[in-house]
Amino acid sequence: MSLRRIGMSEEQKRKLLLIDDDTSLLVTLSDFLRFEGYDVVTAKSGEKGLEVLETVEPELIILDMSMPGMGGIGFLKHILDEKGKPLYPVLVLTARANMAEFFSDVEIDGFIAKPCDPQDLLMEVGRIIFLRRGDYGETTSTAGRKRRMILGESDPSIAEPMVAWFSQCSYLVEVCGKGPEVLESAIVNRPDVIVMNQVLEGLNGSAVADMLVVMPNTKLIPVVLYADDEIILKNSPVKSGVGGIVATVETTAADVVGKIVNAVFE
Repeated sequence: MSLRRIGMSEEQKRKLLLIDDDTSLLVTLSDFLRFEGYDVVTAKSGEKGLEVLETVEPELIILDMSMPGMGGIGFLKHILDEKGKPLYPVLVLTARANMAEFFSDVEIDGFIAKPCDPQDLLMEVGRIIFLRRGDYGETTSTAGRKRRMILGESDPSIAEPMVAWFSQCSYLVEVCGKGPEVLESAIVNRPDVIVMNQVLEGLNGSAVADMLVVMPNTKLIPVVLYADDEIILKNSPVKSGVGGIVATVETTAADVVGKIVNAVFE
């Protein structure tokens, strides 16, 4: 399964702060996350991480616990508000088992064991960003309401698990099985995001995206295309000026959701 994210500029990439003293791991994970469309800033210590926060506002901090000097716990103490809650979402990297019990008094968004599978990290990063949008960086116009998504998919075996997952993430999902239905609904309802299979009856996904991007009322709607074959997307160019990324995943509904979690943006 392949995906293309439409209309993503450098400014729209989600910013992550990755803090780890292991240079090899820092390079490997940051390169992987950048390839997946994130803007990654790195720091090799808790002290350097605090310096980064003076000029950078990350949507998520990925934090190693075992570092010389300040360490992960020391870093966390510096970013707590008056209620003891971190000022940013935090995903903890740890080689220790049962690390969660050390944070009974601190609200941590997730834990992942080291060494970690990059795909597992990607899924966890996407999950946290989705679930914490209501607390971090949400605009007045979107706060307090469910976001609307149009899902262009004719196969119920793919659509149903995607609808279930995004519903858990506070999206109201409308499923459209044909390209013209996606186009009509987008014009009438102006959703927050459109996710669609490139192969749709009537109009394919890139044709729908081409039409939406030239209409004043729909040109700013984020669009994610996916397909069973990367070649399908590469042979289906969208209009000049519309950017995107292409990545390959396995053809399972769970993997489709995982990649879309990373690709969808406000």
